[in-house]
Amino acid sequence: MKDNSYQSVLARKNDIMKTSVGIDYSQFEYGRIAFDYDRMMKETGYSLEEIRQIQNETGVGNTPIFELHNLTRLARKYAAPGKGARIFVKDEAANPSGSFKARRAATSVYEAKRLGFSGVITATSGNYGAAVASQAAKRGLNCIVVQECYDSHEKGQPEIIEKARKCEAYGAEVIQMTVGPELFYKFLLLLEETGYFNASLYTPFGIAGVETLGYELALQMREKIGRDPDVVVCTNAGGGNLTGTARGLRAAGAKSQVVGASVDLSGLHMASDNDFNLKSFTTGHTGFGVPFTTNPDRSDVPRSAGRPLRYMDRYVTMSQGSVFFITEALAQLEGLERGPAGNTSLAAAFCLAQELDEDQVIVVQETEYTGAGKHINPQLTFARENGIELVIGDPKDEIPGKNIVLPTSAGRLFIEDLDLNKLRRSSIKNQTVGKNVLDITPADVDYLVLETNSDDAFVRTVLAELGVSITEENQR
Repeated sequence: MKDNSYQSVLARKNDIMKTSVGIDYSQFEYGRIAFDYDRMMKETGYSLEEIRQIQNETGVGNTPIFELHNLTRLARKYAAPGKGARIFVKDEAANPSGSFKARRAATSVYEAKRLGFSGVITATSGNYGAAVASQAAKRGLNCIVVQECYDSHEKGQPEIIEKARKCEAYGAEVIQMTVGPELFYKFLLLLEETGYFNASLYTPFGIAGVETLGYELALQMREKIGRDPDVVVCTNAGGGNLTGTARGLRAAGAKSQVVGASVDLSGLHMASDNDFNLKSFTTGHTGFGVPFTTNPDRSDVPRSAGRPLRYMDRYVTMSQGSVFFITEALAQLEGLERGPAGNTSLAAAFCLAQELDEDQVIVVQETEYTGAGKHINPQLTFARENGIELVIGDPKDEIPGKNIVLPTSAGRLFIEDLDLNKLRRSSIKNQTVGKNVLDITPADVDYLVLETNSDDAFVRTVLAELGVSITEENQR
């Protein structure tokens, strides 16, 4: 009988992943720490046109872009003379499951069907579960969604519970768990027991699915305004949204600046039972955004295809109260009621627009559906029930886990820049010292330059600070 203890299942992790994803990640590895990301994306995925065709078969993609005239006017009210860029939004809520995650799920489920798997499994508390369930229903595959729903007191956020209902509506089996390391254990065990396909968020299939978003966006904006947008803002959590969108923009030849945006939840630990219900956003926050930017291979596959630091030009944060404010403003000024997490990038865009000239253009690249548990009222009620103070005032006074400050006016919305060089240093540290590797090759240095979107001098300086030496392979 197979040993299914926690330690034994985790020890079989690589074999389980290889069987359930159909990718041997080791073939792309070289040097001491490096792997060929571009070759992995090319050899294990599909071409852009193939993905567009796959997505078209199940009604995914080709979502509209709207210009937000009233929010642009409001931003200009608080901007300096001549400032206030035009704001557009790509309405990804128009996808079958209500978010851009349908793009990721479409290719993963198609690949599962092509390889002959009878079902798919995903571990997520976000919109991706519903996306996989929706696509599995369309392709006639079984689906299991493993969700981290509750703290140890069995209290669950209304937004996550809402997403569980949506998965079940598509016919998926939903396994709800409490916060903790058991999630990954359960996920591996289910993959092994069922023989289903691992529809991970982070495979090349998933990330390549998002490339169509960036590609479409560029083509649509050229049709609307005759050129590419100056800035594209992406809500950043696990990194796949920004990575896929940026790669799609590049495939279209667009040179737009790519800005990541996350809600500031600094100080809250996402794997902590105590902190689990002290956040009002289940995704799009720094609790995911920062660690997955600086250490993307912490995901559920050996090498994540979501690597945002390679593509990010700027990374900004904002308060929870600011996102609630802009969610209400979007509904009341533009007639678009959309879920709050997708509006993280809109809150950032509202502030960024005030930095740019009036003739410049900024595009928010996603929205998400909303529903009973995702509306503002249930989320704020849940926050209050968990001891979070609700205040109307200056969002700069917000303390994650202590209060939510709803701005008194749109003029109080603000963003803060994260130091990209600090994130780059963390990435280099995580991939060397963090893995007990203190001696690397010149090829590894080249890899780190690509990983951090920096240059050779920067990487070598950081390596010296960390005490990591560089040795030619033939000198070992």
